[in-house]
Amino acid sequence: MCRWAAWSGAPKYLEEVICHPQHSLINQSRNAISCKTAVNADGFGVAWYSDRQTPCLYKDVRPAWSDPNLLQIATHIRSGHFLAHVRASTGTATNRENCHPFTHDRWTFMHNGQVGGYEKVRRRLDNMIPDDLYRSRLGGTDSESLFLVALAYGLDRHPRAAMARAIYEAEALSRYSGITPHMRFAAGWSDGETLYAARYASDYLAPTLFYRIFEDGVMVVSEPLDEARDCWIEVPQGQMIEVKDGKVSQSAFHSEEREAAE
Repeated sequence: MCRWAAWSGAPKYLEEVICHPQHSLINQSRNAISCKTAVNADGFGVAWYSDRQTPCLYKDVRPAWSDPNLLQIATHIRSGHFLAHVRASTGTATNRENCHPFTHDRWTFMHNGQVGGYEKVRRRLDNMIPDDLYRSRLGGTDSESLFLVALAYGLDRHPRAAMARAIYEAEALSRYSGITPHMRFAAGWSDGETLYAARYASDYLAPTLFYRIFEDGVMVVSEPLDEARDCWIEVPQGQMIEVKDGKVSQSAFHSEEREAAE
């Protein structure tokens, strides 16, 4: 499984999330706590928004702790909206194209989890991606497929409903494959203005998801960055959050959301 963190608020140096905290994302890349895999060394990535509408993206296949360029970037770049990810592959190749986050136009997406039986349903899942979006498919992961399917279902117009529909339809394909768990999903996605995150699973073992409200913004993470556990709020399974202007709203991530995109 993977670990990730996202920030929405006043401009902050990337190092304040990636490097400095007691349990920073780099620390989690080799010592994660709230997941089965303690080491997340199959690449990393960070996407940040600045003056332009589309995000800037840097990612590589090296472990996050061993890339000097990441440390340089994190030290010098400030952003009020960024998403960072360290990867532990669930079966697809370790290459740059498979590293998160994934971007398309103004959207950024990153994921912790899996589609059960992906190797059996990959073609069916990819067939749900229209040609104009499939040209943007660079890697071979289930995560990138989910992102492009959500875009096809109208992520621009319905950021919550389109993602919910993509997840539920991918879960239906997994049930067809007969391989469990059918869906594990804890993901963050953003258009550079609003940050969305959701936690869902086909069983009771959804990947962890937390957020914390600071005076100058909101942090959303796979697991807390420090020992102040009382300050971090766990997102319940089957729920999603929307972060904008320092405020967090929570709603159900279920079929009613999905139907709004149909």
